[in-house]
Amino acid sequence: MSHKRIPKRKAAIAVGGVAALGAAAFLLPMANASQDNASGATATAPKTLKSANDASDLAAQLQDLLGQAFAGSYYDSGKQQLVVNVINGDNNVIVQAEKAGAVVRQVANSTSALKAAAATLKTKATIPGTAWAVDPKTNKVVVTADSTVTGSNWDTLESTVQSLGSNMATLKKSSGTFKTFVSGGDAIFSQVADGEVRCSLGFNVTASDGSPAFLTAGHCGVAAKDWSDTEGGQPIATVDQAQFPGDGDFSLVKYNDATTQAPSEVNIGNGQTVAINQAEEATVGTTVFRMGSTTGLHDGQVTGLDATVNFQSETDPNGVDTVTGLIQTNVCAEAGDSGGSLFTQDGGAVGLTSGGSGDCTSGGETFFQPVTTALTATGATLGDAGAGAGDAGATADPSATDGTGDQAGGDQIGGAADPSATAVDPSATAGDQSGTGDDTGTGDATGTGDQTGTGDQSGTGVSDNSNESSH
Repeated sequence: MSHKRIPKRKAAIAVGGVAALGAAAFLLPMANASQDNASGATATAPKTLKSANDASDLAAQLQDLLGQAFAGSYYDSGKQQLVVNVINGDNNVIVQAEKAGAVVRQVANSTSALKAAAATLKTKATIPGTAWAVDPKTNKVVVTADSTVTGSNWDTLESTVQSLGSNMATLKKSSGTFKTFVSGGDAIFSQVADGEVRCSLGFNVTASDGSPAFLTAGHCGVAAKDWSDTEGGQPIATVDQAQFPGDGDFSLVKYNDATTQAPSEVNIGNGQTVAINQAEEATVGTTVFRMGSTTGLHDGQVTGLDATVNFQSETDPNGVDTVTGLIQTNVCAEAGDSGGSLFTQDGGAVGLTSGGSGDCTSGGETFFQPVTTALTATGATLGDAGAGAGDAGATADPSATDGTGDQAGGDQIGGAADPSATAVDPSATAGDQSGTGDDTGTGDATGTGDQTGTGDQSGTGVSDNSNESSH
């Protein structure tokens, strides 16, 4: 694939990356972000919420308003309404929620009770290959076990879930294996003792000292310190902070060249980008988009919040790497997608790809580090470092993009698109997925995908998914 040279002042990693392995993703056209009430509707009529940001904002408002009575919320995409759970029949609470514009549903389990159930699982069932998250639609903790959980481990998990009661927790089995998806987005590379690690860039940010930087997965930052935008190339960025495992899976990586222009956008292929204008909290039920170099652009829904995932440790055969506070979705991902962007159609940065089970053929669960938490922990802010908004070019609707054929992720800095209309052609990418396992002995970042698109000191924005195998 040819590489396009661009001036140094505009060179940067094109956020989120492009690739084309996996089924096509067709998304809904971009909707007006305003909240509408039908003309003549009563004061308590639920608001029509036409964007994920509207739903997230209202959910946060209601959580503050209702206090202990708040027991979670979710977005009803069919009706474009927010459903809020309350745990008592206090008419004042119900009236407050309805006046705010939500549909009110009375439930049995409080937020504190659900958190207590999750704490019991952590104490009694921290087993590799398990995960749990609160599902506000069922008002329960949903526990998932992958294909490796068998024998006594399964018995322990099953008995623990049963002890919580059928009205509090449910258990389901996944056919895949929970693992970190090291690779993806606009590919970044690092040389380590056992070979090469490849991960994905998530979002360009500005570090607390004003320097240009980007966020990616924490297990990538733990695995390697220096990162390049080309396979075997000179490092163009250095890990400043990394968290994995524990309370998150995120890294802040600073560009070595302080003059690097780092546009706040996601590259969704075919020379199209989506401008990223704010960080958003995830809301269960909303549609989100994931960009990764192995599987390209895919969409799905948020299915759970504050998820705990117990990955099998890649450095200790008998160990477990537990990560908490993640977003659970049904968006597919594969080895090579780690660190890549999870975002909304209206330009909200939601998450960084962490790991999960399954693939983009059979489906599965995928978990993401919330961007809001990563920004708070690192002190970084979303947006271009030293660049005007004009550098990103015009914003386009991702739903109107045809991403078939070669997609040069880093070659396009400007021109935005609607992810909801992007078709990703599985035959259009030369990326090599051989060796999709994750065990390289380099820590927790192993099985890697492909895609570049990073800005470097020579002023080259490149995107090349060819001949790069996953570890």
